[in-house]
Amino acid sequence: MRAGFPDFRLGSVLATSFTGTLSERHGDAVERIPTPQRLVDWLAVNGLAVDSCATAQLELARELRESIHAAATAAAVQDPLPASAVQVINDCSAEGRAAAILTPEGNRQWQLSSASCVEDALSVIAADAISVIAGERDGKLALCASPTCQAAFFDTSQSRTRKWCDMNTCGNRQKKARFNAKPRKNPGSAE
Repeated sequence: MRAGFPDFRLGSVLATSFTGTLSERHGDAVERIPTPQRLVDWLAVNGLAVDSCATAQLELARELRESIHAAATAAAVQDPLPASAVQVINDCSAEGRAAAILTPEGNRQWQLSSASCVEDALSVIAADAISVIAGERDGKLALCASPTCQAAFFDTSQSRTRKWCDMNTCGNRQKKARFNAKPRKNPGSAE
């Protein structure tokens, strides 16, 4: 990634990976798409390459991100979905002109309109969020157990008991904190 910017957290679920572009929401928040170009970079990494992004499109993307986060969080704790978040997700889903295409290898790939615009990419993300929140996919929405993170993630583990949005960050941090909190015997002292 570019110097000076935090790396993107990549996951297997587009919608929850997108909400991860703002992490540590309950601590020292880390914004991973602070500029329009960073949104272009994130979209490209996730198979939704666009030509460019304006500041207004970045703001729309952030509004969608926060709406997905709010709706996914509500769904994870089985609260009613916030009406304003549902409206933003639905509006973004309906706005785009992306189409699913089948590759020669038998994979689904998204084809954005000839203008390759951000709104098309956001519609794909919104449609993915709808699929996840509506319970159409095999897995369950959960919230990260890290008190500073609490990101919504989609748990596809066999037991559906995953605790962390990402084991390499939140999970490791918590394991390290538990390890460091344990009392240690001093190997050099006589007992």
